[in-house]
Amino acid sequence: MVRLDTKQPSLAADQLKLVARRLFAERGVDGVTVREIAIAAGQKNHGAVGYHFGSKEELVRAIILDGAILIDQRRNDALDVLEAAGGPCCVREVVDVLVYSAVNMGDEGGGEDTYIRFITMLGMTHRDLFLSALQGKWNSGYLRCLNHLRRLMPAMPSTMKNQRFVFMGALLSGVLSMREAALTDTGREHPVWRSSTTLPHFTLTVAALLEAPADALAAMPNGHEMAADSAD
Repeated sequence: MVRLDTKQPSLAADQLKLVARRLFAERGVDGVTVREIAIAAGQKNHGAVGYHFGSKEELVRAIILDGAILIDQRRNDALDVLEAAGGPCCVREVVDVLVYSAVNMGDEGGGEDTYIRFITMLGMTHRDLFLSALQGKWNSGYLRCLNHLRRLMPAMPSTMKNQRFVFMGALLSGVLSMREAALTDTGREHPVWRSSTTLPHFTLTVAALLEAPADALAAMPNGHEMAADSAD
């Protein structure tokens, strides 16, 4: 008989991940103990995290991968459709892919939950752990989006484009985290975040950031440092 050493997925493990993701999103990875996770998940065994995942770090990695794989698949699928039709044809189309792939991150890909807040918090405190959990492959859709943006953005030095990608990443994580928190708050109404125009307006704003004229920078202090780079 072949012995299987790896534990199979279980409802208990799924519940531990769901509860841990919420707690990590609210208090950060370092602000939550494995005992607190087990109790909040209704586990009588306070060593449940160790039993199902081996360690707190491995639990964090499992949560990262659950969402990262889903987002990456969504982005690649959307880009496949656009590329098959000869696109993407404009910056806004790529931004749409980036934004809409990261919403509706609740169970089975429906509704909002806590994943974006979780990885936003994690990225500020444990960025190395986040990147290593991706295994260098679960961000392929994001990298494809950046390649299209480099092609579609106005001519400007590559250094400036890379800076705008940093600005874009911060804007995406910050705004989507705020939206996620509002949509899961049942204590009061959040008309701005629940409006059907909010996400389209947001994608338009992000596209504007990427397409803003670059020539004015040369007139600013130290602007010559970027202007000296060759434009793409």
